[in-house]
This record gives sequence, structure tokens and C-alpha cells, in this order.
Amino acid sequence: MQFGICNLSTVPCRKESSDRSEMVTQLLFGETFEIIERDKSWVKIKTYYEGYECWVDEKQCVVIDKEIYKKINSSDNTLTADLIGLITKKEENVIFPIVLGSNLPLLKGNKCLIVNQEYTFDGNKIAPTFKKENLRNAIGETAFMYLNSPYLWGGKSPLGIDCSGFSQMVYKLNGLKVKRDAHQQAIQGIALSFVEESEQGDLAFFDNEEGRIIHVGVVLKDNKIIHSAGKVRVDKFDHYGIYNTGTKKYSHRLRIIKRYF
Repeated sequence: MQFGICNLSTVPCRKESSDRSEMVTQLLFGETFEIIERDKSWVKIKTYYEGYECWVDEKQCVVIDKEIYKKINSSDNTLTADLIGLITKKEENVIFPIVLGSNLPLLKGNKCLIVNQEYTFDGNKIAPTFKKENLRNAIGETAFMYLNSPYLWGGKSPLGIDCSGFSQMVYKLNGLKVKRDAHQQAIQGIALSFVEESEQGDLAFFDNEEGRIIHVGVVLKDNKIIHSAGKVRVDKFDHYGIYNTGTKKYSHRLRIIKRYF
């Protein structure tokens, strides 16, 4: 078994081993994974964080040994807290951007280490731990950091994000873990019986005509929801679903609301 880590800003992860295949998610800087299969210049990976399987171009990641993989994933998890931050690769004196929620593996001070390469990050950092006190307010504040980010299928960054990537990243930055896709997230948590029971920070899920979960958003106060649809936006929310104030129509039909803490 081989292991790897992302040493670039955002790396596309695809459904099949081809540049033409759809992007199903992204790896952010510092995220680790197992390599479970190879196909020419492509590797099929299983991400450490949520166990998601997908394909990446082997040129866009680096292999690490099992001991380093274990050490990174057993150490305190530190994430970047700026929408966009700059990180410097010491050996090559190269500066490049990394996005909100990127990992800073084996961080000491402002320096982290990837395969004996030292990187320096001088931006804001967060070590998310689950704290129920004020958590609902914190989730709301984090969600608004992504406001107006364009919708991107498979995206996980402020430069492009999909609905479930949005809910996952908002939770991750607050020390909560949910799966990658909306239908997977909907299986987790505890179901609420009525919209009136929901509170800021709960997740609401929406289905299509066939009953398949196709959308998720983060519940806000005052009968509102923040979600990624075209862009990360705030709309009205009730027992029917999401009401788009621009079109004055319901855009998504409510299926279920889940609570995770």
C-alpha cells in the first residue's frame, strides 16, 4: 500500500482516470490519501479525511511513506483560515496561493513539512476542535466567508464550490466531519421532524422528482438558508423548500433536515 499528499493548491479529483472525466471533488494543499490502484499516469486514491475514492494525475501529488502518513494524520490538525493565503516553498523559493481550509501538516510555528520540503505560511490559522458552545454562531460566520463563491461541480474552495463541498468545508473548519456528497451526508446525523425545530448550523437536504438527494444547504437564523446554487447565496427557507427571492419561485424541494451536534 502506498500513500500520498497534495502539495499543490487545489488538485482536481476525477471519476475516471482521464483529464476528460468529470471532477468529483478536489484535494486541497496538505490533504493525504491512500493509493489503491494505478492506471498509467493516474492513481486511484482513497482520501484520509472522508474515505472518498477518485482518480488524480500522479504528477499533481507526491508519495509519502506509511510512517509519515500516520504521523501527519495523528498530529493536531491545523487549517488555513484566510480565503486565500500565500505559502512559500523554501528550497525553490516559490510562492503560491492556497485556499481556505487547506491543511498545514506537521506545523511548527509558521513552518510545515511535506516530504522533507519546508513550507512557510504566514497567514491566519485555525486548529478546529469540536466546541458546542457558540458553535452555531461560528458555523454561520464560517458559511458567510464563502458568500458569492461561484458554483463548481466537485469544488471545495472559495474560488469554486459545490453544495456538499460547501457544507463539508464549513463543518470541517468548525471541527465537525461529514461525508463528501449530499446523499452521503444525508445518511449521517439525526433527522428533525419539523422545519420549526431546525437551528442555525443544521443541514437541510433536497431531492428531485425521483426522490434522490441532489442538494444540501446550511440552515441560518430567521427562516433562511445559505447554499451553493449558481453561487453561494442566502435564500428563504420553509417546509416546502428553498424560495429564491430573485425569481420568486421555489428552487429546491425539501426532503429532510439533519442535526449533527
